[in-house]
Amino acid sequence: MNAAGDPTSETRGAEASLAKRTENPAVRILTRRHRLRWWEALPWITAIVSYFAFPDYLGFGAELLVTILFALSLDLALGYAGIITLGHAAFFGAGAYTVGMLAYYGIWSEPITSLALAALAAAVIGALSGLVLLRTKGLTLLMLTLCTMALLEQAANMGHDYTGGFDGLPSLAIAPVFGVFEFNPLYADTQFLYALGVLLICFAFVRTLVYSSFGQSLTGIRENVLRMHAIGSPVRRRLVICYTISAALAGIAGGLWAQTNAYVNLSTLGLDRAATVLIVLILGGYGRLYGAFVGAVVYLALEHFLAQIYPTAWQLGLGLVLVVIALFARNGILGLAEVLWRRWRDSLSRRKRAERTAS
Repeated sequence: MNAAGDPTSETRGAEASLAKRTENPAVRILTRRHRLRWWEALPWITAIVSYFAFPDYLGFGAELLVTILFALSLDLALGYAGIITLGHAAFFGAGAYTVGMLAYYGIWSEPITSLALAALAAAVIGALSGLVLLRTKGLTLLMLTLCTMALLEQAANMGHDYTGGFDGLPSLAIAPVFGVFEFNPLYADTQFLYALGVLLICFAFVRTLVYSSFGQSLTGIRENVLRMHAIGSPVRRRLVICYTISAALAGIAGGLWAQTNAYVNLSTLGLDRAATVLIVLILGGYGRLYGAFVGAVVYLALEHFLAQIYPTAWQLGLGLVLVVIALFARNGILGLAEVLWRRWRDSLSRRKRAERTAS
């Protein structure tokens, strides 16, 4: 048998061709980017250590975890798909009121399935609104998302017989997690661990999604929508799907907020909530999986310490930080860290080349 018909030769040829293709740096990055890195465990290790090291701040920790999840949901739409929105709190509030009304009126209080119902309610609103809103773009889209949030806020306010109106729904009776772990308003152990578990599951889902072919197509749409149209990608359908998934995650965050705080009010649908999560992404860096983590930690830490220093004007300090980030840190703190890392790595490689040349 000649070499052309030899199966072993064909296998070796295929392996050589594959090895040649993977020598390209861009191909090598794409084939490795989905792999877990050692430093990705650091946020979760930090959370577990904080549970034991700061038992008096577990309520604050639960609030932080909910903020991270909410920012992660916005990052999927804004950071990866490029959907500009200022009304993401609409889905947060939809999830919160779904959990709150079910628990307040004694219809359903089991926490995990309640979160699933919150995700479903927010996803339905996201899909229906996305079919209309995503026909537009730019400033028009921004204003329409804001109007959607305002409509839901006013609907909740006008339906005070069911939603509690401005006062909201207090003292929600949430059933124990797995029928064992109770939500204690004085000791937030269960709230913290429950929020951490929900965040871990949602983060694993989002991480898998953004590294999939669907996630890569979202990045392509964000970078060059005309080219994605040209290659036959169903751009609008994928944007609607992404918007719906993002809304569902925001609904889970809202439901989680209602469960950990045992109440729900109109603040979940307010502009302050929508602006806060946007600031979190600006601080941490959008289009990066861990931008939500960094931004939420920095924002809540600044809010806590600046409020202690100057309670009546702590927003002034936060505003100055945002100005500095916008001027000197492209794409947030993680973007700045990436630039500094590349400069250090390039300077180190240049130094090594100079030493080899000198020797």
